[in-house]
Amino acid sequence: MKIENNRIDELNHLELKAHRRKFDFVAEDIAALEDVMTKLAAFNVAIPSWALGTGGTRFGRFSGTGEPRSLEEKIEDVGIIHALNKSSNSISLHIPWDIPGDAANIKALASEHGLHFDAVNSNTFQDQKDQNLSYKFGSLHHVDKAVRKQAVEHNIEVIKYGDELGSKALSVWLADGSNFPGQLNFRHAFENTLESLREIYDALPADWKVWVEYKPYEPNFYSTTIGDWGQAYLLSTALGPKAQTLVDLGHHLQGANIEQIVSLLLMKDNLAGFHFNDSKYSDDDLTVGSINPYQLFLIFNELVEGMDSKGMDHATSIGWMIDASHNIKDPIEDLIQSVQAIKIAYSQALLVDKQALLTAQLNNDVVHAQEILQHAYRTDVRPLIAEASFRIGGALDPLKAYRSLGVRENLIRERGSRSVARGL
Repeated sequence: MKIENNRIDELNHLELKAHRRKFDFVAEDIAALEDVMTKLAAFNVAIPSWALGTGGTRFGRFSGTGEPRSLEEKIEDVGIIHALNKSSNSISLHIPWDIPGDAANIKALASEHGLHFDAVNSNTFQDQKDQNLSYKFGSLHHVDKAVRKQAVEHNIEVIKYGDELGSKALSVWLADGSNFPGQLNFRHAFENTLESLREIYDALPADWKVWVEYKPYEPNFYSTTIGDWGQAYLLSTALGPKAQTLVDLGHHLQGANIEQIVSLLLMKDNLAGFHFNDSKYSDDDLTVGSINPYQLFLIFNELVEGMDSKGMDHATSIGWMIDASHNIKDPIEDLIQSVQAIKIAYSQALLVDKQALLTAQLNNDVVHAQEILQHAYRTDVRPLIAEASFRIGGALDPLKAYRSLGVRENLIRERGSRSVARGL
């Protein structure tokens, strides 16, 4: 299914009068309005190929209906999202769940939908069919050199697929770790991981990056070999300038100050980008902004301040991607909600009076600093986001448009009610 522009235009026409009233009301108080609108129009968030089907838990998976049965249909679904919000112009592949059999045709299909390929993701946290050696006790950190070699070769294969599609980054997340004290020599495991990553790093094309991701626990509960941002930073700096740290918002212990982490990684030119989601407890992989939208805003405030201090392009200098699991929602609806939440937090951060905030900080005026941040956070920026989308051909209300156009119903008619996406 492909959404024609005239269908979106028809829906926008019905909403335009009410939208104009809301937009004019908010815009009146924004000094650098056009700068904000330009940045919002340029901002895009990559959609992961594995998120287009219903997610699962450790206990089961309750598949939806009309799910994409192939990589081609996943590209089609991302095309639907991008047609509606004009902010999802790339797709991130997970190999081997979504191997591009014919890279040229896959790349051409993506282009037809206005898409390109973001970072590619390797998978050594599962044993695959016909795999010679098991990752039960780890992959890049494994005590057996042969297992490590197999994992390295897989990552190099993923780079090859990504290079054919025009990707420029490899994202590496490891399930490596231990469940019990004494199971693992921490130092040896870390040294093995670094040795393995060096082999992968050496296979990167000249214009590529490797993004090193961390996670404090799960699936291993006593230790993980890349357990926090400090360990990821140690590895990436040891590798060289083409390696950076990737932050997944769910990969932190409760109470972690993620905004401080990203500020410091930006300061050290070591922030690769983000996997966005939300959580109540840990790595819940819930819809972005559904649990703690204020934290998301605070993170973006540090991002905008840090990127501006270095003259970085907000849209392209680091990677932006969703990484969530939609256990009970329509995956496309959830992804639309997530992108909208990200843009809300980003636009609120753009409204922060940075000079006034700096003055308050230098004067130790804690109350005024809080007021400056919360004034921006409490501003209803949804009309700004709608206007930015409208100006570049998107829907004023992407989720409402998705439902009005009966997209899921059409996908069910095309694919059937029992189609199941590959991946998680």
